[in-house]
Amino acid sequence: MRAHPLATDAVLAFGAFVAMVVGSFADPHGPHGPTFGTRTPEPFSLLLMLLGAAALVFRRRKPRAVLAVTCGLSLLELTTGEPRAPVAMCTVIALYTVAARTDRPTTWRIGLLTMAGLTGVAMLAGPLPWYAQENIGIFAWTGMAAAAGDAVRSRRAFVDAIRERAERAERTRDEEARRRVAEERLRIARDLHDVVAHHIALVNVQAGVAAHVMDKRPDQAKEALAHVRDASRSALNELRATVGLLRQSGDPEAPTEPAPGLGVLGELVDTFRHAGLPVEVIVQLDGAAGPLPAAVDLAAYRVIQEALTNVRKHAGPGAKAEVSVVRVGPSVEVTVLDDGGEAADPAPEPTDPPGGGHGLLGMRERTGALGGTCFAGPRYGGGYRVHATLPTT
Repeated sequence: MRAHPLATDAVLAFGAFVAMVVGSFADPHGPHGPTFGTRTPEPFSLLLMLLGAAALVFRRRKPRAVLAVTCGLSLLELTTGEPRAPVAMCTVIALYTVAARTDRPTTWRIGLLTMAGLTGVAMLAGPLPWYAQENIGIFAWTGMAAAAGDAVRSRRAFVDAIRERAERAERTRDEEARRRVAEERLRIARDLHDVVAHHIALVNVQAGVAAHVMDKRPDQAKEALAHVRDASRSALNELRATVGLLRQSGDPEAPTEPAPGLGVLGELVDTFRHAGLPVEVIVQLDGAAGPLPAAVDLAAYRVIQEALTNVRKHAGPGAKAEVSVVRVGPSVEVTVLDDGGEAADPAPEPTDPPGGGHGLLGMRERTGALGGTCFAGPRYGGGYRVHATLPTT
C-alpha cells in the first residue's frame, strides 16, 4: 500500500462511491427505521457522488484542494438534492486526510470551518428542517473525521520519535564500539612494540657477542659489528619514540622486560587461583616443531588472560575454569572453558558487540591480525567457551 499510494486511494475512492450509491437508496424515515429500495437518487446526485469519489484519488497529493472540491460538491447536494444523497462522505474522508497530514492548530481551524459550514448550510438552506437528524449527522461525522485524523497524526509522530531515538542510540552504540576497537588496536600496537623491541635487543646482544668470536679480519669485523650495534640501538630509540606517541598521557612507561608469553602462563594462572578461581592447565606443544613465533606466543597469552578475566567477572561463585593449549599441525589452538558456577550471569558477555563484549573484540582483533579465528559463546549445559586458532606459519 505504501509502495502504490495512488492505486490504494483509487480503491478507497471506488469503495466510497459504492457506499454512497448504496446509501442513497436508503430512506432514514421509514416506519420501522431505515429501509432500502423505497427511493432512488437523482442523476445529478449520482454525478456529484462520482465527482467526489474521483477527487479522493488525489487526496494524498493535494489534500486541501481535494477537501475544497468535496466541500463544494457536498454544498451543492445539501442545497439541491431531494432526496438527499450522502455526498458528504467524500468530505469526511478528505477532512480526515487533511487532519492526518497537518498540525493540530490547522486541523482545528479547518475542521471547525468545515463542520460549521456544512452543518449551517444543511440547516438553513437545505430542503429538510433544521433539526433533521441528517443535519446533526453531518456535524458528527465531520467532527469525528477531524478528531480521528489528528489522533493518527499524533500516533505517527510518536512512533517516528521512538524510531529516531532508537536509531540515535544505535549510532551511539556503533560509535562506542568503534572507539573501543580503536583503543584495543592501540593496545595491540603497544604490545607489538614490546615484542619488536625485545627481539631487536636480542639482535643487539648477539651482534656484540659475535664481535668477539670473529677469527678472520677481526678488526674490520669488530668495527662492522659495532656499527650494527649502534644502528640497532638507534632503531630501538626511534621505535620507542614513535610508538610512545600512541600512549595516553597517564599511561605507565614502556616495560623493559620481554613481552609476556606462554612461558609465564603459570604465573598468570597462579594470580587467578589466588583470587579464588580454580584453574586447570593443559599445555601440549611439540618441542620438535620449534618455539612459537613471538606474536603467536603473545596473542595466546592475551587470549587466555582475557578469557580468565571474563570468567572471574561474570561466572557465578564456585566456578571452575580449564585452559588448554595444543599444537595441531601448523596452528595452535587455545581453549578456555568454565562451568558457569552456581549462579552465572545470564549474559556473561555476548558473542557480538551490539551491547558490550569489548574484551572479545580485542581477542578477535589479535587473532584476526595473525590470520587466525576466535569464537566465544555459551556452552551447552551452562558456562562459557572461548576457542582461538592461531597459525604458526
